[in-house]
Amino acid sequence: MKTSLQKDSIFKVGKVTSVEGRTIKIEVDKTKNSSHLLYDGELLRNISVNSYIKITKGFTKIIGKVEGEFIVEDKQYSEKNYTNENKKIKRLLIVSLLGFFSKKGFERGIKELPLINNECFLLEREEFKDVHDFVKKGDEPLVIGTLTHENGQEISVGVNDLFASHIGIFGNTGSGKSYTLAKIYRELFLKFIDNKKFKENAQFYFIDFNGEYIEDNAILEKEHKNIFCLNTRISKDKFPISEAYIKDHHFWALVLEATEKTQKPFLQRAIDNEYLEDKITDKNSLKIFINDLVIKIIDKKDDSLKINVIIDLLNNVNDCLFNSNINYILNVIREKLHFNTTTKSFYHINDDSIKIYDSIEINSFVSNLLFQIEFDEIQTDFLIKIRLRIILQYYHEIISGFSNIEHLSPLIKRTPTRINDLKKIITIQDFVSEKNITVISLRDVNLQMRKMLPLLICKQLYETKKELKEQDKKNGQEKYLNIIIDEAHNILSSVSERESETWKDYRLETFEEIIKEGRKFGVFLTIASQRPYDISATIISQLHNFFLHRLINNNDINAIERTVSYLDRLSFETLPILPTGTCILAGLSAQVPVMIDVSEIDKKYEPDNKTMKLIDNWKD
Repeated sequence: MKTSLQKDSIFKVGKVTSVEGRTIKIEVDKTKNSSHLLYDGELLRNISVNSYIKITKGFTKIIGKVEGEFIVEDKQYSEKNYTNENKKIKRLLIVSLLGFFSKKGFERGIKELPLINNECFLLEREEFKDVHDFVKKGDEPLVIGTLTHENGQEISVGVNDLFASHIGIFGNTGSGKSYTLAKIYRELFLKFIDNKKFKENAQFYFIDFNGEYIEDNAILEKEHKNIFCLNTRISKDKFPISEAYIKDHHFWALVLEATEKTQKPFLQRAIDNEYLEDKITDKNSLKIFINDLVIKIIDKKDDSLKINVIIDLLNNVNDCLFNSNINYILNVIREKLHFNTTTKSFYHINDDSIKIYDSIEINSFVSNLLFQIEFDEIQTDFLIKIRLRIILQYYHEIISGFSNIEHLSPLIKRTPTRINDLKKIITIQDFVSEKNITVISLRDVNLQMRKMLPLLICKQLYETKKELKEQDKKNGQEKYLNIIIDEAHNILSSVSERESETWKDYRLETFEEIIKEGRKFGVFLTIASQRPYDISATIISQLHNFFLHRLINNNDINAIERTVSYLDRLSFETLPILPTGTCILAGLSAQVPVMIDVSEIDKKYEPDNKTMKLIDNWKD
């Protein structure tokens, strides 16, 4: 009994004086205004801003967090009769309620509010641990770091709660954002990497914009992961894309940035047109088709279909053939075939330098010339076949008058460059690997492909996972897919002005679908970014767990405040001053928002993102 009374006298800090919804005001006992308390030979940190406090209401223990404090004059002590300066003032705490203790332990939420004069206490060590015990029964703990204000208190989260959720990691460059990402995934992999079921049922894809995770030992040893270092300057690694997905006209609408009303329907006609299949697999059929197109141009006598259209047609086809003599044919056409803008008709110059306007003779001359085209074979590359299909459909439509040349020509001009870039970074095959961790580096990929490829990869992964959901259920397996996107503002920006509205809408809608519906199919996103303001508010609002590092820009802080419901006012106010390596953990996996110092990773497993030390590089 004596011990209990002693404990109460030491741990009691004051009483409730005001209840305004979740905000409580507490008057601190005048004897409890020191920075530390001594109990049982142990020095305890006294109540202060950022501390937790226990309010007893009968048998109910209500837990709150101190968000501020102020002093007021205590009017019961007049200037004449007070004996101690400390007695002249009252110290008041502003507390925000977080949860309560039940038979299960600490639970987040408000079950009931305290009453005026309810007594308030410091948390005992076991109670403090219980508030910071984020691992539920049956879950596996994952140690993230230690509590910033209580260095002895380790912070662990449950694997289930954290990784069966969408995760957001935000912070300015140099604040430790990528380090935190590497830490949580390294701890996860160390715990499960040797489990056969983990390798069979879990897939992790790192979309790495800056090449921070491609080192042999970054996060995990090389033997446990696939690494793709994609490069649009030289053909190096290539990421596998399935043929079925490449045949999808939606894919090509993305790659070629097709407009919604004209170019996208054209691509559908070109790619889904089975009639063209014979023309791109048989040499004679191709020559006949080219001849028919050129003869139509000559017969039509259209001012918009001049000699340059014929030359462009042959040049484009020539790019899709092996060892052709089309350049010779083109030289003859340039020399012998001409267009008269006055009569709007073609003529050719014969060997006697006479202009021939007779259409039958012109057609005969052209046909004889075109049937002299020779080539080893049509290129077997699937991407080139798609390009040839688009070319033939384009010239067929503009010559026949089905489409407008001004509407489609920008698309045709983009096609060679985009396909050449794609050829350097993707290969047409299904991706099969025994390793379940894949890192895709986009550091050496040009701007267009950096925006496009992550979307294509993520969309393919998501669609495939959706299709296999029922099959996995029948087999009694729950397959897990986690897509980790570092520097996510590169592809999740909602304010980009360098792309069409149609493309931006499609890009955001795709990722918004993944983040809103992915959980049903076992697909989860982890996004890390230094600019949360740039990212779609819909995407941020659907994240379940947050690791928030230092954010200085007001727009970024406001973006977090508008969409994150788990943070208290004090946590928002500390965001601009967080030291490197310290973050605020908030969300479904943490019962209360906590400020933690992320534990160190062995240097050889760190991401490659260190700031250079100028003195070391400049000083002899």
